[in-house]
Amino acid sequence: MLDPAVSFFPGRDDARLAYREVGAGRPLVLLHGLLGDATLWLRRGQAEAIAAGGYRVIMPDFRGHGSSAKPHDAAAYPLDVLADDGFALLEHLGLDDYDLGGYSLGARMVMRMLVRGATPGRAVVGGQGLREVLGTGGGAGELLRRVVAGSGTFEPGSSEERFDRWLRSSGEDTVALLHVLDSIVPTPAETIGRIQVPTLVVVGADDERAASADGLVAALPYATRAMVPGDHGTAAATPEFAAAIVDFLAGR
Repeated sequence: MLDPAVSFFPGRDDARLAYREVGAGRPLVLLHGLLGDATLWLRRGQAEAIAAGGYRVIMPDFRGHGSSAKPHDAAAYPLDVLADDGFALLEHLGLDDYDLGGYSLGARMVMRMLVRGATPGRAVVGGQGLREVLGTGGGAGELLRRVVAGSGTFEPGSSEERFDRWLRSSGEDTVALLHVLDSIVPTPAETIGRIQVPTLVVVGADDERAASADGLVAALPYATRAMVPGDHGTAAATPEFAAAIVDFLAGR
């Protein structure tokens, strides 16, 4: 696995936020999901594969995640703060000609940035559908809230108990993560319909969000759909996922 150096940039509130880079060429900002960090794109060589296509792959850690700041003050997590942090990264790097992508929570932040005026050449929305973007789905955030609230009380062997054990051993900062969840806002359908950026909606064949992805493709004026192997937890790590991104960004 590549292990690029961690660099830092200031959020609009001066929070210390982390990012990594791989490759050279046209900038592609890639956003990870909840309970992850930039290593989502590094562990299985996805960033390296995309960079080989001629891209400078820029991978931030959301606040509350990875090497970025994890303040416990709720005031550090105003509504839509992760999208604000995305804009701060673009400003810090002086990017005005770039592409933008994300997976899971990162995909929701891509949508937030698009409806708030981000102008990438192309966008990638991975592992999400219309239901989730509208804020009407459940997903990892709902599970995280339930497990944190009931930690230590779940039936042995249950999915909640297994997640609870992983969460307690992982070093994740649950106070910060719950504040992150509170900052997430839905993207209304009427604003989705005004997005003019060509967008790839890519989802795993066994992801429960796959059916909802069709709705997102229908709602976006310039959307393309791609299906890759895997479920929500595994699709982003497949070679097919990285290949779909490269093909789309290249206009193939």
